[in-house]
Amino acid sequence: MEKIRGYIDHIIYRNTENGYTVMELIADGEEITCVGFFQTITQGENLEAEGDFVEHPVYGEQFKMQRYKIIEPDDVVSMERYLASGAVKGIGPSLASRIIRKFGEETFRIMEEEPERLAEIKGISEAKAREIGIQMEEKRELREAMLFLQKYGISNTLAVRIYEEYGNEIYSVLQENPYRLADDIAGIGFKTADEIAARIGIHTDSDYRIRSGILYTLLQAAADGNVYLPKPQLLARTSQLLGVKEEYLEPQLGNLMMDKKLVMKEKDGVCQVYGMSYYYAELNCARMLKELDMALAGEGSGMEAALLDQKLGKLEQGLSVQLDTLQREAVRKSIENGIFILSGGPGTGKTTTINMMIRFFMEEGLDLYLAAPTGRAAKRMSEATGYEAKTIHRLLELNGSMEEDKRGASFERNEKNPLEADVVIIDEMSMVDIHLFQALLKAIVPGTRLILVGDVNQLPSVGPGQVLRDLIESGCFSVTCLKKIFRQAEESDIVVNAHTIHEGRMVELNNKSRDFFFLERNDANVIYKHMIQLIQDKLPHYVNATPFDIQVLTPMRKGNLGVETLNVILQKYLNPQAKDKREYMYGERLFREGDKVMQTKNNYQLEWEIQSRYGIPIDKGVGVFNGDMGIIREISEFSQTITVVFDDVRRVVYPFAQLDELELSYAITIHKSQGSEYPAVIMPLLSGPRMLMNRNLLYTGITRARDCVTILGSKETFHEMVENESQQKRLSGLSDRIQELMLENG
Repeated sequence: MEKIRGYIDHIIYRNTENGYTVMELIADGEEITCVGFFQTITQGENLEAEGDFVEHPVYGEQFKMQRYKIIEPDDVVSMERYLASGAVKGIGPSLASRIIRKFGEETFRIMEEEPERLAEIKGISEAKAREIGIQMEEKRELREAMLFLQKYGISNTLAVRIYEEYGNEIYSVLQENPYRLADDIAGIGFKTADEIAARIGIHTDSDYRIRSGILYTLLQAAADGNVYLPKPQLLARTSQLLGVKEEYLEPQLGNLMMDKKLVMKEKDGVCQVYGMSYYYAELNCARMLKELDMALAGEGSGMEAALLDQKLGKLEQGLSVQLDTLQREAVRKSIENGIFILSGGPGTGKTTTINMMIRFFMEEGLDLYLAAPTGRAAKRMSEATGYEAKTIHRLLELNGSMEEDKRGASFERNEKNPLEADVVIIDEMSMVDIHLFQALLKAIVPGTRLILVGDVNQLPSVGPGQVLRDLIESGCFSVTCLKKIFRQAEESDIVVNAHTIHEGRMVELNNKSRDFFFLERNDANVIYKHMIQLIQDKLPHYVNATPFDIQVLTPMRKGNLGVETLNVILQKYLNPQAKDKREYMYGERLFREGDKVMQTKNNYQLEWEIQSRYGIPIDKGVGVFNGDMGIIREISEFSQTITVVFDDVRRVVYPFAQLDELELSYAITIHKSQGSEYPAVIMPLLSGPRMLMNRNLLYTGITRARDCVTILGSKETFHEMVENESQQKRLSGLSDRIQELMLENG
C-alpha cells in the first residue's frame, strides 16, 4: 500500500448518496487521478491518502484510495490555495489573497480562534467574519472527530455517519457505551460496535456489552424467522456469542425489561423472551384483527341465504363455472365475515373462488383492492383475475422514509390515512411477515372485509413470524381449506405430484409425464452440463419461453450445487463475456450487462422509475425488495453506477457502493422463489443438511413451475426429502395473542 500527500485541485465526479468521488490531486507538482469514498472533502483541501495505483481499462492510471485523513495546510501558499478554492463559503481568490497578506502563517489560527479580526480586512463585515469563524469551527470539529474515529479503525464513510448522528457527543458515546451505535445508526450491527468497543478497551463483561449482546441474539433469531426465544436458549446463545457465563447475563434481562427493550411471557412453564417491537407487533395485529372481525360479526351480507344462493348461481352462469361445495362455502364465508382465510394447494380452485368473490362484491357496488407481497405475485394475481393487483407496499403507498427504529418502512396509508375500501383481498399470504402484516392492518378500518389467501404448506415468510399458519391455528377466524384437485389440474403431473409429495407418498419417476421429469445424475459436473443444455436448447422451445425465463432453484447457497457456484457457471454460458458488454467486479462478484440479478434485502429508499418507449419517465416510486429480479441494462464506469430493470419496466440505478444488495440470479434458493411462477423450473438435488432437505422445501420448489419441472440428481435424495417431514419450527406467538384477546370477552 502506497501513501500520497497533496491538495485537491478539482473534483471530477461525486455521488452525493455514498460519497464515491473521482478527483484530481496535486502531489509534488504531479496531477494524480484519485478515486474512493470521500464524504467530507472539498476542493482545495490537503489530504494524506493510502492506497494503490491501478490501471483502469478506460481512464488509465488511478490511485485507488483505501484510507485518508485531512491535514492542515502548513505554509502560506497552501493556505491561500485552500481559501481560494471556495472551501469556505464567502471567500474567493481575491479575498483569500488579502487575508493571507494580512495575517500570513497566523491565518488559520486567527480564523478559528479570533474570527472577529477578519473584519479588519476591507470587504469583510463583522457578520461575515462571524459566519466564516463558525464554518472554520465546524470543519475543525469534523476533522478532529474523523481523526479520533480513525484511531479505532472506523472507516471514513462510517465516521461521517457517526458524526452526523452524535456531533461532538461522539467522544462520550464511544467512551461510555459504543453499543449505542448498533441501536442508533442503521447499518451498524452488534459486531461492528463490539469491534469498536474492544479497541476502546470496554470490558467483555460490561453491562452495556451484555445488554447489546442479548438484543443482537434476538435480532439474529428474527433473521431466522423467530419472533421470540425461550429464555434458556437465549441465554445459551448469548453466552456463546459473548464468551460470558450465563449467570452474568440473566440480571440484564430484568434491566432490559425496565428499559422497555424486552418482554417476557410465560407459557407452559417456559419463559418466552421477545424483543419489544416484535411482541407489540403481534399484540397489535391480534387487537386489530379482533376489531375487524367483530365489526361485521352477525351482520354478514345483510342478505337471506336463498337470495345469496340465487345471486351466486347467476354469477356461475355468467362466468361459465360450477363451484363445488367447499368453493361455494368459501364465497359465502367471505361475504358473511369481517376476516376470512382461504387456503389450498395448487390446482384446488383458489383462483376460481377468488374470481367469484370479486364478481360478487363488484355486483354489490363495493370498492375492492387486490394485493400480494411481491411484484411477480401481484402480476400473477392481475392476470388470473383481470383486475389490477398491487404489491402490498405499493397499496400502502411506501414513502421511502424510515420508521423510528430505522429498520422498517414508513407508509402513507396507516391508521390516520386508511385505505378507502370495502374489501381487501391479499394473495400469497404465506409470504407475509409480522411487520408487513401489522402495517397492512393499520391501514384497514373496521367494517372492511379482509380476505387472506394462501397455501399454508408453502415455506414461511423470509421475515419473522408465520402469519398465515398462526391465523389458521388460532381457530378464531373463518377458514376454508380447498382440497379437491380439479379436472384440468389433474392433467398436470406438477400439481398431482406436488399433492402426492405433500401427503408423504412416493412419486413414480418414470419420465412418462409431459411436465414432470427426473434425470438421474450423480455427479455435479454432469449436472452442470445437462442443466446448460436444458436451459439453452431443450426447454425454451418446449415451454415457449426464453432461456432467461427458465429458473434454476436449489436448496442451498453453498456447495457444488449451491447458488454461489451455479451462478458463476451459468453466467459463463448464458451471458458470456463480449466486447459490447461492459463488466464490473464488486468484491468476488462479477456483474455484466445482460446479467440476471436479484435484490437481496428490502431497501425502502431506493428510487425507481418507469419510462415510455421514448425514454420519458411516466411513473416513479421508491422501494426495491428482497427477491425482486431484473436484468442489468447498463454499467457506467464514469458515473460508477449499474442500471437494473425489474419486472421488465422499473428502472433502478445502483451506485457501485450499493452492489452488496445485488447478486446473480440464474440460480436462486427455493426459499427466495416464493410467490413466483416460472414457465420451467430446474432443480438440482444431490445432498444437503437433513433439516434443509425436507418435504416442505421440495413441495415449494415444484409448485413454482407452471409448465415443466425437471429434477437433476439422485433418486435416493428425492425419496429422502419426501419422507423427511422435519423442518425448523418457527417460534411465534401471534396465535397465542389472538386467543388471549378473543377470550377476554368470552
